[in-house]
Amino acid sequence: MRKNIVAGNWKMNKNLQEGVELAKELNEALKGKTINCDVVIGTPFIHLAAVANIVDSDKIGVAAQNCANKVSGAYTGEVSAEMVASTGAKYVILGHSERRAYYHETAEILKEKVGLTLANGLTPIFCIGEVLEERESEKHFDVVKSQIVDSLFELSAEDFGKIVLAYEPVWAIGTGKTASPAQAQEMHAFIRKTLVEKYGNEVANNTSILYGGSANADNAKELFSNPDVDGGLIGGASLSVDKFMPVIEAF
Repeated sequence: MRKNIVAGNWKMNKNLQEGVELAKELNEALKGKTINCDVVIGTPFIHLAAVANIVDSDKIGVAAQNCANKVSGAYTGEVSAEMVASTGAKYVILGHSERRAYYHETAEILKEKVGLTLANGLTPIFCIGEVLEERESEKHFDVVKSQIVDSLFELSAEDFGKIVLAYEPVWAIGTGKTASPAQAQEMHAFIRKTLVEKYGNEVANNTSILYGGSANADNAKELFSNPDVDGGLIGGASLSVDKFMPVIEAF
């Protein structure tokens, strides 16, 4: 059975000391609790080793927010998948809409990143989603399908089975807007159907598909109650334990 996952994406927030403190607080908040989902926190690169070292790995997985599409070499400022893995992190967020929009990451670049992430034993949390113009012109299904096909569909069924998908309607990220539970379910069901067509029922039914787009304590329970919504990729609400814990507990 596929896993329920609540993953926090800290983005470019929290200095090292603040990040370590937040990780400690979350670790403490989860201590002794039975939770019905996997918890992941996506920290800036400089936090990874420190945070991975202090959290209970049975309770919290640590994610990088990106990695390079090169193995190693003269790429000043880049961080390789191997480097990420060496910190103790277990996940990498790839293809986030901000990376696609601001840093012009293409389907080909993301395909390379996915391959390197898997080769280093890391789990990609692969983001897909449409902008408002694409939804309003009713191209949202085509856009999301092409993002999956162009970067992931050369993977074997075995390797695809290691991927977590995160659907993020770009028009609902940081805007306070949220896709309605019905809109989220409709897209997640379409994504799963797309996977069935390529990889069959077993792979599709075992793939976790998270919702990312202004999910928070107020709407998480309703969003997560949908049969094809397996958790959330949480932005702003992951930056404090008081806001993040209710999302985790929505399961």
